Amino acid sequence: MGLDIRLPIGVLFSVFGIVLTLFGVVSDRTLYQRSLGININLIWGLVLLVFGLGMLFLGRRRSQTKQLDETADLPSSVHKKQDAAAHN
Repeated sequence: MGLDIRLPIGVLFSVFGIVLTLFGVVSDRTLYQRSLGININLIWGLVLLVFGLGMLFLGRRRSQTKQLDETADLPSSVHKKQDAAAHN
């Protein structure tokens, strides 16, 4: 199974974080008067964006190390064949 759940979760949270952050930046400041002037959309947008980027980073790092581990036990002649096939 090649799908790591961190990749789609990272994309989802990153997209939501970008949208919410942009809304928090461009929205009217009078909207936040009832919440003591705290721009909660901007704050939580940044939190979602950081979480999403962290999940993407961890998912990409895991997939790269998994590829290296799969070829680590192969003899060197198989490595050369795989490298030649990848370049074609």
